[in-house]
Amino acid sequence: MKKVLVGIAAAGLMLTASGTALAAWGSTIPNLKSSGAEFVNGAYKFNPPATNHGAFEWRGRLVDTDPNDGHNVYVLVRIEAHDWVRYYGKQKRAVDLHHSNWDGAQMYTHKAKIKVCRDRGSLHPDNCSRTLIYTNPGR
Repeated sequence: MKKVLVGIAAAGLMLTASGTALAAWGSTIPNLKSSGAEFVNGAYKFNPPATNHGAFEWRGRLVDTDPNDGHNVYVLVRIEAHDWVRYYGKQKRAVDLHHSNWDGAQMYTHKAKIKVCRDRGSLHPDNCSRTLIYTNPGR
């Protein structure tokens, strides 16, 4: 009986720890998918003004879902009214990404957009997923 209780207590601690880690990240990013590219296991948070420049911090796994097409994949992130920033993956692979985006002229980030794309080269337009838009609820 003691072994069962110890096992249940250990499982409870693990679930609590994983829930706390997710809560620290704010929210999950739904899987983003486009032909040949996918962004999975994503999460984001808006940092407060005194933490990491008040950045929009995000993480996830970028996957080249069509390794034989000869094209690379990337994540696009845009904050406030700035231009889109590209974060490339690796052809024929999946890579973990973790980045922060912020506006140096502001104390915190208020609005962010994110999407995943396949880079089809200069002769064909890239294909991208839908754009997710996030607004900092605390500001």
